[in-house]
Amino acid sequence: MAVLAGGLLAGCTHGPSASKVTVPTTASSTTTTSTVPPTTTTTTEQPGWTPVSTVNGHIAVDQISVPQANGDAVTVVRFRVGRVKFDLHVGSTDPPTGGATVGPDAGPAIGPDEAPLLLAAFNGGFLTGAGAGGFELNGQPLLTMVPGRATFLIDATGAAHVGAWTQGIPAPGEVWVSARQNLNLLVSGGQPSGEISSIGAWGATLGGGAAVARSSVGEDASGNILYAAGMSVLPSDLANALIASGAVNAMELDINPEWVQLSYAALPGLALATAIPGQNRPATQYQSGWTRDFVTVLTTG
Repeated sequence: MAVLAGGLLAGCTHGPSASKVTVPTTASSTTTTSTVPPTTTTTTEQPGWTPVSTVNGHIAVDQISVPQANGDAVTVVRFRVGRVKFDLHVGSTDPPTGGATVGPDAGPAIGPDEAPLLLAAFNGGFLTGAGAGGFELNGQPLLTMVPGRATFLIDATGAAHVGAWTQGIPAPGEVWVSARQNLNLLVSGGQPSGEISSIGAWGATLGGGAAVARSSVGEDASGNILYAAGMSVLPSDLANALIASGAVNAMELDINPEWVQLSYAALPGLALATAIPGQNRPATQYQSGWTRDFVTVLTTG
């Protein structure tokens, strides 16, 4: 796998740590499309969070439901640092790959080497035509990276980070393999973006509505990755739920109901279940293949 050396860019360390806010336990909504994996209690369970994926008896993935004023909720799913790794995939139609080499574990469907390690998969960002930022796949630039843009970066160990390109990530000397940008940071330094109330700053919505299906990805002070989404939420709902769940930095991913999708498994390689109540796409979508980019979450063993 080709890699890029972070030392080639003038980066700095990650943004300042934010204090974690305890979220009260709430009842999660249910989905009618699939059965949610059974919960498993371990000694590392955190009050308010429900374990959904375990590896060798340890929690690898857990979640919490954060209620909103309109009665809907933001589902926050946490991928535990050191217990998972990430791969970036391209879709069958977007982004354009040009002459890039796309291996079986980076294409439009979950690859054979990933399948036995698979814990989860979630959607990427906006279409290329939206001009939301750059894209690098296994050391190959598909779209030019934009300084300052919110970035989901996967390093050479498979760990992921979220921050602003060249303004926090990559860290000095960090070696990365893939990166996906989308707009500006939704959360920076544990605070919502100054543009959080400007609906137009966070993408065009179907019908022009403000509260629509939205997704996002963030990182907490411990290095855990947080995916947050809901089928009828504002940008501020995502930001607030992420901050309450400990996020220091976060970026919006895709929006509108056809594109917001996360699936997870109770154990590596088991059948996937849909994670976001009301999501349109089936749990097996990324296994059968998808038109847009997405991220797989794998056990580190």
